Amino acid sequence: MIEVGKEAPDFAAKIYFPKDKTIQERHLSDYRGKWVIMTFYPGDFTFVCATDIEALMERYNDFTKNNAVIFGVSTDSIYSHKAWTETSPRVKQSLIPLVEDFSKRISREYGFLNEESGSARRGLIIIDPDGKVQYLAAFNDALGKDVEHIYNSFLGLKYIYEHPAKEGHLCVIPANWKPGAKALDIDVVKDIGKL
Repeated sequence: MIEVGKEAPDFAAKIYFPKDKTIQERHLSDYRGKWVIMTFYPGDFTFVCATDIEALMERYNDFTKNNAVIFGVSTDSIYSHKAWTETSPRVKQSLIPLVEDFSKRISREYGFLNEESGSARRGLIIIDPDGKVQYLAAFNDALGKDVEHIYNSFLGLKYIYEHPAKEGHLCVIPANWKPGAKALDIDVVKDIGKL
């Protein structure tokens, strides 16, 4: 099972890139140096999953201009991914590459495989440019993702990553933080009494 702060397991997989209409084999490690958002979903041609892809596309340019790549992951075949992007009204405008996990290895290794149904559970992972998991969320399969929360969390994690702890100071993001708001600069020794 993966954990926040630990290295994300590498994998090789076929990926359908709808922008170019190509199938390529890639490794997760090919994206070191970038933020990687992996959105797991139960299946192509399903109602809520299509809304997840559509909602992520509304923020796609914002993610990519902040050095992030987004991948969709399900246990469907690469050919199902291709057909879905070509026929679904919600998904056909998507630029989000879709990862084939027909063997179920990625979903299992990342803790998202529903062993009873054989499909991926709904979830999302954010991996930092060093390859470490920084955000891990699992959802009820009937609940679509809150992309605004995910985007705010991503920007908060990016801010923390760009402002590492030094000389007894920590940069932390308070509850209900929004992009543009101040982070907290904590002096670990002096500020302990303020908690």
